[in-house]
Amino acid sequence: MSDLFSNASNYDNEHKPSAGNSELEEFIMVEKQKAQFNAQIHEFSDLCWDKCIDKPGSKLDGRTETCLVNCVNRFIDVSLLITNRFTQMLQKGL
Repeated sequence: MSDLFSNASNYDNEHKPSAGNSELEEFIMVEKQKAQFNAQIHEFSDLCWDKCIDKPGSKLDGRTETCLVNCVNRFIDVSLLITNRFTQMLQKGL
C-alpha cells in the first residue's frame, strides 16, 4: 500500500511545475509555524495554570487573577522577544 502512495507522490512531483512545489513548501512551513504557536499556547496555559491556580473554584480571587495576568504578560513579552530575534537573524541571513 505504501508503494502505491509513494508512486503517486513521485508522479505528482515529476509533473507539477516548480512554482507549485514552492507554494506547497511555503504552505507547509506556515502550517508548521501555526502548530508550533498552538503548542506554545498550550504549554503556556499549563504553566500559568500550575503556577497560579491553587484550587479551582467558581471565581478567581485577586491574587490568582494578578498571577495569571502577570504570567500572560511575561509570556507575551518573551514571545515577542523571540520573534523579533528570529526576524533579526533572518534579515542578517544567519
